[in-house]
Amino acid sequence: MPPGGVEPDVLTIEALAAMAGAGAVSPRLRELASLRQGAPPGRVVIAVSTGSCGLARGAAQVAEALDRELRERKLGNEIQVRRTGCHGFCEIEPVVAIYPRGVIYHSVAPTDVPEIVSASLVGQGTVDRLLYTDPESGLKCLQERDIPFYRKQFRLLLGSNALIDPRHIEDYLAQGGYFALSSALFEMKPDEVIAEIKRSGLRSRTGTGFPTGRKWEECRNLPACDGVRRVVCSADEGGTGAYMARGLLEGNPHSIIEGMIIGAYAVGASLGHVHIRDEYSLAARNLCAALEQARAWGFLGKDIMGSGFSFDIGVARGRSAPVCDQPETRSRRSEARPGSLWLAGDKTRIQAVYNCPLVIDDLETWANVPAIVAKGGQWYSSIGTGSSKGTKIFALVGMTQNTGLVEVPMGLSLREIVHDIGGGTSNGSRVKAVHLGGPAGSFIPAGMMDIRVDFDELAARGASMGSTITVLDEHACMVDMARYFTRLLVKELCGKCSGCGEGLDKMLRILDDLAEGRGMAEDIALLEGLGKRINEASLCPRGANAANPVLSSIIHFPREYLAHAVERYCPAGVCKSLITLHVDLARCTGCQSCARDCPQEAITGRRLEPHHIDQRKCNKCRICLESCPVNAIVVS
Repeated sequence: MPPGGVEPDVLTIEALAAMAGAGAVSPRLRELASLRQGAPPGRVVIAVSTGSCGLARGAAQVAEALDRELRERKLGNEIQVRRTGCHGFCEIEPVVAIYPRGVIYHSVAPTDVPEIVSASLVGQGTVDRLLYTDPESGLKCLQERDIPFYRKQFRLLLGSNALIDPRHIEDYLAQGGYFALSSALFEMKPDEVIAEIKRSGLRSRTGTGFPTGRKWEECRNLPACDGVRRVVCSADEGGTGAYMARGLLEGNPHSIIEGMIIGAYAVGASLGHVHIRDEYSLAARNLCAALEQARAWGFLGKDIMGSGFSFDIGVARGRSAPVCDQPETRSRRSEARPGSLWLAGDKTRIQAVYNCPLVIDDLETWANVPAIVAKGGQWYSSIGTGSSKGTKIFALVGMTQNTGLVEVPMGLSLREIVHDIGGGTSNGSRVKAVHLGGPAGSFIPAGMMDIRVDFDELAARGASMGSTITVLDEHACMVDMARYFTRLLVKELCGKCSGCGEGLDKMLRILDDLAEGRGMAEDIALLEGLGKRINEASLCPRGANAANPVLSSIIHFPREYLAHAVERYCPAGVCKSLITLHVDLARCTGCQSCARDCPQEAITGRRLEPHHIDQRKCNKCRICLESCPVNAIVVS
């Protein structure tokens, strides 16, 4: 019996195939999906955001409290609690949404549940204190579209997260899921599917944005070894703060599965693989459950939907994921040893059995495929810019007021994302720069933030797309940030080729010297030379871009490097070896806040009298800076 309790004779695979041939599969699947737990059309649904970010803030307890409250009030048959993936606005988790009204409550605690049920489920009112308040206007926001964080977004992929319980395939079917697959299998030839993807202008969502349709076409035209072709999905984001792939897999894994099946049909692949990070335990569980349900419903495995096409997907977990930008990457890396694929992540080469033509792409690219096939390449190409079509998902993190997953149409400027969606900095200070992309991304100064999210425009400025936008305020040290990302890359990259292997180690030692007061003026030119060599000598795009954090920070913030190298001073007051903390005696009121909070007991002074910092004890942790209410602690 398929998951959800629908009897097998209600919809057999043969019947499904017959309806697909008649073009009637999608309405029928939606009808079956509405039968879930006997749910009548228009049933009230209360969706709780239970992605990793929501769970960390107590979303599971909120969902349990809702179940319990509805059960006690005997409302379980009328109101359904749906545990969904991330709704995007991680800053206000746990989020509860009530449909069909669309009311959104934020920062919900289990103790709020009885009031929510009484006001918004038994009655038609709202709990005003749980509504989001627009910080600009001070007005309460009743629905998602009213919240500034969502206004400029185009949530083509993330929009379904709030409507789908990833543990139930019926929810995906109710949103038109697998309709695109049935259309591809029964109404289109493989070449026609590829033509539609090319018409859409879809490009790989990582690196330089290689055209997806061209990648598929090249794979289909390559001779297959023993008749085998494969498609591979990389769910590894390879950077601190990046969780776009995790958010999609946790919330809507069937969209990736459907996209991979369509891609496999187009290129003639019989096997698929998803590479997912070990840390993504919830995403892996949801993906594996979705794969089992897809097999049970006949969307995956042998003779899919009676079409004669067979395809299945396996899951590999670990620290590494395949490089997925250009086909040339695959062929160049495989030349070293036939039958092997280099994976970015560990310091050793990981052997793979992909001795065949394959398409490697990131998870976000695969998730776009069903919408393109269902609505047409021309529709998709109407979104975005001339060279970059569709939408792009970013993890908006750092010193921003609103953190979370944002999905924007290509062509939106970084300024609009940071200020209009992100709400500017969280502490009211000025934006100094944004770091765009993963660890190998580039720094873009505040003065250049009118640059658009567009593959070619970013490339012209020396940047790449990536999956994160990290906001840095005026208190960030660019030398320290470049050192942070370089250290991360040293750990993450395989280090096999001398470019990034030896070059990054040397680059990190120079940055350490600059941050610790041992640097020299000639170190800046040495860093630039190393960066160029790394770019030229590395064999994969990620290695070739590994010097981007250092090179872009030198280009846009040369004075900070000179201050570290020549003046032995950190203008941002971050590098401990280059700063001294002392008390401004004219400002100090003797409140003793700094003395109480100092972990080294380095601050002394009587109450209501100016205090002093013992430099022999001070470890420059900067806690006193945060605890002083009158800004009497000075960094020099």
